[in-house]
Amino acid sequence: MRPHRSLLALSVAAGLLGSGLSAPPASAAPHRDPAHADVLFVGAHPDDEYQSLATFGQWKERRGTRTAVVTITRGEGGGNAAGTEEGPPLGMIRETEERSAVGLAGIRDVYYLDKPDFWYTLSAPLTGRAWNRPPRRPDDTLERLVRIIRATTPYTVVTMDPRPFGQHGAHQQAGRLAAHAFRLAADPGAFPRQIAVEKYRPWKADRLLAQNWGFGGPSGPRCEARPAKDPRSGLPVVGVWPGARSRDGRTWAQIERDAARRYVTQGFGSLPAKVTTPPERMPCEWYTVLARGGRPVPAPVRAQRRLRPLYAEFRDWTRRAGMPWLANGAQPAYPARPSATVPEAARAPVVDGRAVPGEYPGPEVALGHWEGTPCAPADCSATARLTRHRDDLYVLVRVTDDRQGAALDARTDCKRHWRTDAVEIALDPGGRSDDTSTVLKAGILPFTAHGGGACAARDADNHQGPAREITVASTVTRPYTGYTVEARIPLALLPAAADPERLTANILVYDSDTGDRTGKSRLAWAPYTGAQADPYVWGTLRLPGYVPPSGRPPRSATLPLDAARSADSRASVEQYRRTGVPLAGGPRA
Repeated sequence: MRPHRSLLALSVAAGLLGSGLSAPPASAAPHRDPAHADVLFVGAHPDDEYQSLATFGQWKERRGTRTAVVTITRGEGGGNAAGTEEGPPLGMIRETEERSAVGLAGIRDVYYLDKPDFWYTLSAPLTGRAWNRPPRRPDDTLERLVRIIRATTPYTVVTMDPRPFGQHGAHQQAGRLAAHAFRLAADPGAFPRQIAVEKYRPWKADRLLAQNWGFGGPSGPRCEARPAKDPRSGLPVVGVWPGARSRDGRTWAQIERDAARRYVTQGFGSLPAKVTTPPERMPCEWYTVLARGGRPVPAPVRAQRRLRPLYAEFRDWTRRAGMPWLANGAQPAYPARPSATVPEAARAPVVDGRAVPGEYPGPEVALGHWEGTPCAPADCSATARLTRHRDDLYVLVRVTDDRQGAALDARTDCKRHWRTDAVEIALDPGGRSDDTSTVLKAGILPFTAHGGGACAARDADNHQGPAREITVASTVTRPYTGYTVEARIPLALLPAAADPERLTANILVYDSDTGDRTGKSRLAWAPYTGAQADPYVWGTLRLPGYVPPSGRPPRSATLPLDAARSADSRASVEQYRRTGVPLAGGPRA
């Protein structure tokens, strides 16, 4: 069965394929299907679309183009700058934020696939396994997305960059799924029950675009008309200028900022209310053209050699997807790992947030800036010392800081430490991990509310939750000029036996400088992109004389996989009644 479209819709689409993004295909007017969208955005979390809202708003105002959004999770695993909710309750709050934000760009429909958001990872494969965990089939999320494309019949699909380096694994996986679903939705042999039983028709969308946040194109109104190519993939890049003014006189950049500030739980409420960048200095919102006329846009393939496992997996995926050029330059030129020797102390240090002579006989290592706002030494700088006593690793971190961040409640909120001043210690027992599900990561708050001291929790690692077996203490200067954190980490807590020659680690400091639970600057011993979540970056710790006890087999990861449900969302249920698209992209009765 061929996809059905009106001649008007086909002619409009064909005439605009080569004209950039300023005038996307519009609806065949009037379009009677309440579920139809001219543009469908596919993201992983609420707020993933916000840096494209100036684009979607302009398209609607100029041509009446309808955009809908697919959000695969509700962001249950993210931080919360507005309260202590987490898991499904946080997901419901984030749905409300998203619907409010996208409404400013004229978007009414947001479809959730009810997949779990577990924590920040840089691994698309780990994300895929979590989204399709048993008893779900390995293609469950893909099937749901294909169904929504067939239900909403978009001409243009916009998604996230599927490339792996330096971005959330859930963003990568959303881009991968969108690329597959874009192709499979037109194939009558793909998920045939949707056609034979549910009475959907195959649907061939015209264009597939991927957000390209890192593209360094020109600024100002001419950026829309300038032909450009992505330097890595070789694919065309097109843009929409947010400096254009809407009918109410505001720039679309300002409307997008107003929308972003609706995402209060993610700290976006602290963004300045007014956009002060002159319009002529605003760059476009850039999109890589992955497919045109329903087919991938080809580009030269430049194969990389000696790929690490995560990047080899991505290369293999691009070949299966028919877009091998996306793997061009995907693996960065990682710098040499730093290294340090951790001597054994004659006596166990006293964990009290202080270092007395002899407790830490090894050298002091400095932490460097790796993300966020660069800062002077008096603003944020740090050093660390490490030692071992028997089967315990001791870490002491001294931090210089000019302004104290928010004090969180140790009883209810000792988690997601990156929201305020904090220290993080990450340990990969064998130095072979491809993601952090096989490592230990402890986040330590040096001070807490109600005069409390330090507290620690594990996050984004093999086993999240309170870190009761990790002993922590701190001292905080008065008047405030910084703090010292000290920790004892039993090596028995690692997901596998520590290899005394291959153990890798990173030590990180988060600097907030604000009381609104948002971060500003980040430091690390191994200060390269992805320092907190990319084990390929971490430095080597050598433990001379250490022999791990026998009988420590690797432990499987436990991920928090509770997801909010569309059936429990009044807005989602009302949308289903209006559009007829089943909740969570499920089968149509």
